[in-house]
Amino acid sequence: MLRPIAALLVAAAVACPRLQAAESDTGQQQADAGFRVGIEDPAHPAGRGPRVCHDQGHHNFHRLDGRFAAFRELLEADGYRVEPIATGFDRGVPRRCAILVIANAQPGEQAWSEYPYPTPSAFTDAEIRAVARWVARGGRLLLIADHMPLAGAAAALAAAFDVQFNDGFAVAGFETEAEARAAFLTPTRFSIDEGTLRRHSITTGRGPGSAVDQVLTFTGQAFRAGPALQPLLVLPADFVSLMPQKAWQFTLETPRLDVGGWLQGGVLEHGRGRVGLFGEAAMFTAQISADGRPMGLNAPGAEQNVRFVRNVLDWLASGV
Repeated sequence: MLRPIAALLVAAAVACPRLQAAESDTGQQQADAGFRVGIEDPAHPAGRGPRVCHDQGHHNFHRLDGRFAAFRELLEADGYRVEPIATGFDRGVPRRCAILVIANAQPGEQAWSEYPYPTPSAFTDAEIRAVARWVARGGRLLLIADHMPLAGAAAALAAAFDVQFNDGFAVAGFETEAEARAAFLTPTRFSIDEGTLRRHSITTGRGPGSAVDQVLTFTGQAFRAGPALQPLLVLPADFVSLMPQKAWQFTLETPRLDVGGWLQGGVLEHGRGRVGLFGEAAMFTAQISADGRPMGLNAPGAEQNVRFVRNVLDWLASGV
């Protein structure tokens, strides 16, 4: 007899400390301090590439001095100038920024279970208008928003680009306890051969050794988009989105939404600018989970993620 969904998800949470991490920083994944990236063919001369401004003014779960440290190291090794910015965007994006990165913005500092439902926006209406206007005039935006409540916190900003973030947890469908554990513990593999990693200049690359045929992500959300978006990461057919009203609090009534064929990554052009949108953040950095497992650029099987991240930034930076 199959166990009920609540019991299956409790079993998965016990197996995966990341699922228990939403309430206190001490139990969460941490940056992999030992991760190093070596780049033999940097995209830009050291310190002379486009300036990448990393948002740290919206209670961001991923910051350059923490879980996104490896992202900073990777970009700087590729020649980009990277700096954190802690101001809001009501008055616009700073002129010195060629690329704006927003990773897992939050509406506040409280525990995820304390957010109302639906999740409030991390951005004011004025900020959303300012960012969209900046992109339309030639700015480049990389917007990353993970599973609930982070997807909900960025949904209004994504909607400005005709993208609908789903404030849930995108996992492989499951019915048994073993499948539930695997759904949360196993990275999602996107590959060219299976059609889940789509062919694009980002995946074919610009020269020898720059093509990518496999990328891993580590849970996250699913999203849909209008016709302007060019798909990169397409979720496998059996995927579902679990949609509780409180993050990690699943019950027998927790809705499941079929999201096979929905997206976890894509890019689009908006006016004179460009936007990359991704529904999972660990794929861009290197972390250690609470139980000691590598998660991100450092994970087994994710060796091509480094090149993928480089190619995404290269696509965004083109023409700036």
